[in-house]
Amino acid sequence: MAILTAPAETPVPAGRPTKRRPVKRKTGIDVMDRRRQRWGWLFVGPFALVFVGFLIVPLIYAFWMSLQTSTLAAGTQFTWFGNYARAFTDPIFLEGLGRVGRFAIVMIPAQIIVATLAALVLDNLTTALSKFSRLMIFVPYAVPGVIGALMWGFLYSPRFGPATDLFALFGAAAPSFLDQDSIFGSLVNIVTWQWAGYYMIIIYAALRGIDTSIYEAARLDGANGRQIALRVKLPMISSSMVMVLIFSLIGTLQFFTEPQVLRAVAQGAIPVSYTPNMYAYSLAFSYSQFNYASAISFALGIVVFIGSYLFLFLTRKQNGLK
Repeated sequence: MAILTAPAETPVPAGRPTKRRPVKRKTGIDVMDRRRQRWGWLFVGPFALVFVGFLIVPLIYAFWMSLQTSTLAAGTQFTWFGNYARAFTDPIFLEGLGRVGRFAIVMIPAQIIVATLAALVLDNLTTALSKFSRLMIFVPYAVPGVIGALMWGFLYSPRFGPATDLFALFGAAAPSFLDQDSIFGSLVNIVTWQWAGYYMIIIYAALRGIDTSIYEAARLDGANGRQIALRVKLPMISSSMVMVLIFSLIGTLQFFTEPQVLRAVAQGAIPVSYTPNMYAYSLAFSYSQFNYASAISFALGIVVFIGSYLFLFLTRKQNGLK
């Protein structure tokens, strides 16, 4: 008669621990993180839909259009980057790029100098006048660009503007701010008036983040107010200054609103191809050349990207990207 015995257990070699799969347990922290992620996506979702639907999708569609050419004889043909080659050899587009380049040389320093001086002055004010001054300098930026251009168009008008009466008080004739020789300076004045307050707020916020004990140490070393501003304050906000310069560069290269609005009252001083953006707008909505207009827009975007990248590379020590 066979005797049933239990199977012998396989001996575990000494010194070899048994492996067990760790049991993952949901803790209260994990549950809270997942809830926060769900709520975060819930709040971000509407913006993401608008961002994708009204920016990403139109950009993709415009880029697809820029790779095609439409004619009445041949219809729509896929020409790859032929429109881009045409754009970078188009004298009208290149002339517009040169013009916004000249605007950048003049407008960017003017805006930065005005904004920096205003921020330095406001940083030293400790009275209630400081808040009022900040508001008044920032107000032009709060005015929509179209409204601001219309307002300045009225002020520049030789028939309705106040310049004629003001100069008449001194027995002089008012200059024509809207003719071909003066329109450059008039546009520089409008853009500087509108954007200097915005840049001033950025620079002022950076100045307020500096520890005041550094100023006290500089004064103990014998530094005056001008030396503190030039040798202490400005070097310590170099990254913010680089950011302001980048914003100003991108905005200048995309110059559109002010010349487009003033073109109706500038007596032919501003052609339809005054800037690259105006040229693309004219091609699309006046001549129905949507494919080439899309290529012009993306060509300008390439120029803006290259210019911004080169500037960031050249200022990598100041902006902290080294």
